[in-house]
Amino acid sequence: MAPLFERLWLASVPRLASAAVAALQRTLRVEFVGAGELFERWHRERVILAFWHNRVVLMPLAAQGQPVCILISYSRDGELAARALARWGIATVRGSASRAGASGFLQLVRAYRQGYHLAVVPDGPRGPRYQVKKGVVHLAKATGAPLFPVTYSASRFIQLQSWDRLLIPLPFAHVRYYVGTPLCVARENTEEEMEQIRTELEQRLVALTDRADRETARRRPD
Repeated sequence: MAPLFERLWLASVPRLASAAVAALQRTLRVEFVGAGELFERWHRERVILAFWHNRVVLMPLAAQGQPVCILISYSRDGELAARALARWGIATVRGSASRAGASGFLQLVRAYRQGYHLAVVPDGPRGPRYQVKKGVVHLAKATGAPLFPVTYSASRFIQLQSWDRLLIPLPFAHVRYYVGTPLCVARENTEEEMEQIRTELEQRLVALTDRADRETARRRPD
């Protein structure tokens, strides 16, 4: 991509994307299911929100105006996402599992200590879909923060043919966020115990997403 075109692309796409999500938001009916403990706890402590990669489009709405920081990859798509999220007040740090992953991890820990809640995408940035990587469990151990599985579904949506099957709610949809029971990782947990927690988080997120899709489908118009 030519430098001038790339600069224009990076300047315009995040603005258009954030405006599109803002316009979409104004048409949605949003409901939270099982979020009482999350809302109560994040007013007195910092937490970690775990979303699947295919449910990130409306992640900023789940933040409810709280200070949230998320790890974004170094790719061009990551740069676009970081700029768009900034327009929603979502802070970002850069890194990935394959490049400077340790740096991204340490930046998240630093953001947590500076007062941010953290959002993680445990099957990103390239999958496999619905498989939790162990980094999120190590993050919970390093910070001591409770780890909340979060997902959503919509009564009207399109789903892309990408590796993650990205779900994009359509205007005037009824969107339901589902929040699961949090997991806690103690500093003294062994690697074996942390693997059990990783598996438990994966199972909870899969079950929660299945429930969200199933129950929201019942509300779809014929």
